[in-house]
Amino acid sequence: HRFLDPLSHPHRVPNQRRMATENHSTVTEFILGGLTSRPELQLPLFLLFLGIYSITVLGNLGMITLIWLSAQLHTPMYYFLSNLSLVDLCYSSVTTPKMLVNFVSEKNTISYTGCMCQLYLFIVFVVAECYMLTVMAYDRYVAICRPLFYNTVMSHQVCSLLVVTVYAMGLIGSTIETGMMLKVPYCEPLISHYFCDIVPLMKLSCSNTYDVETTTFFLAGFNIVVTGLMVLISYAFILSSILHISTTEGRSKAFSTCSSHLMAVGMFYGTTAFMYLKPSTASSLAQENVASVLRNKEVKAAMQKTLRGKLN
Repeated sequence: HRFLDPLSHPHRVPNQRRMATENHSTVTEFILGGLTSRPELQLPLFLLFLGIYSITVLGNLGMITLIWLSAQLHTPMYYFLSNLSLVDLCYSSVTTPKMLVNFVSEKNTISYTGCMCQLYLFIVFVVAECYMLTVMAYDRYVAICRPLFYNTVMSHQVCSLLVVTVYAMGLIGSTIETGMMLKVPYCEPLISHYFCDIVPLMKLSCSNTYDVETTTFFLAGFNIVVTGLMVLISYAFILSSILHISTTEGRSKAFSTCSSHLMAVGMFYGTTAFMYLKPSTASSLAQENVASVLRNKEVKAAMQKTLRGKLN
């Protein structure tokens, strides 16, 4: 066997659990449950997500290339947009290609090392997206509410520092959480999810995961609550300034742009909070699958709408 399954060897469970508590796992390979177990849905889902992923890759690469080649777009706003596109591209590429392969393959497996690498990169870009959305909201706040100081406040050095901070927060958060997951012993190989995520992995542990759950809760809470509050405060000031715009057309256009961004922010933070800011037994993994897919599809759609509005 490529992995040891305690369920298929009942007489070996006590020994395996004792071994697992000695800081190493009995599982060397995981099986990904995927989105559905119905064979007739595999090909339609493959084609659906292949189309979504292709559009995502082309859209984000196109956005990055356009901003890089167009001198008139070398401004803080578009600098952040290009980085958001990069984060979104990497975020999608961490999980989607493997999911597509699993739709058309008979054995949906991933090695232990591959699973932990996927988890690490996934957390990096999820956390980075939280902070990138916050930086974008702050940029719009300065542009709308403090226009006379915009060039000074959002200087090239400041923008570069903000982007470095965004990626640093992702790396720090992911290193802490993935480091803890590496210490968890796993006695079951079947992940009831379509990629390696913290909550589904914790359900496979044969030891107490209270420390991991607590750390995940507080780190996710910090990232979601702090960045979410900063976005809301920024937009409270932005909306207040918009209400003082004298022309109806100007207010309408500004509200349209803000509503698209806020919808993206709301969907991203809402689904992320649903998945991580709750006890691990509060809902089924099927609900978490849905939340994860919604976050991927709806956030991208809303952000694409926002980006089109800004480029027009």
